[in-house]
Amino acid sequence: MAYETTSISGVGTGLMARLSTLVTEYRANVARRKVYRNTLRELDALSHRDLQDLGMNKSEIRRVAYQAAYES
Repeated sequence: MAYETTSISGVGTGLMARLSTLVTEYRANVARRKVYRNTLRELDALSHRDLQDLGMNKSEIRRVAYQAAYES
């Protein structure tokens, strides 16, 4: 009786590459979210006067934090 053996190493390599990419993207997203939260926290702690010195209003804090984290 003859058996055919098939190598699936190519499939495993592709799967590992995809998993590696997913892990890398997840870590990047976690890092961006951390930058967003820290920036938001720091800007929110500033007084109205300090924000005006920076040329900002309270309503702009979320936008600035988003830009710092996701558009840089």
